[in-house]
Amino acid sequence: MAKVVDITDKLTFEGNPSLEIKGKVIEVNADAPAMLKVMGLMGKEDPGIQEIMDAFDLMFPEKSKKELDKLKLSFRDLIVVVKEAIQLISGDEDSRGE
Repeated sequence: MAKVVDITDKLTFEGNPSLEIKGKVIEVNADAPAMLKVMGLMGKEDPGIQEIMDAFDLMFPEKSKKELDKLKLSFRDLIVVVKEAIQLISGDEDSRGE
């Protein structure tokens, strides 16, 4: 029989992180397959609007999208939300000033 190594204790199963915007908690989808796709989209030298919107669709569950719609963000602010969500999920807290 092949060797089996249990790595369960090395993994975290904490659920999805969230961003807070104007007192509203916005859940961000942090599952690995979605984030690998997001990193592929945003890893391009100059991601365009389509890549940003595809990343948005992957990162935010429907409930979060509805909450963001209610906030009536400008496109510039939406870009900030997308970038912050990527930094939150990737653990790049230094670039967020934390």
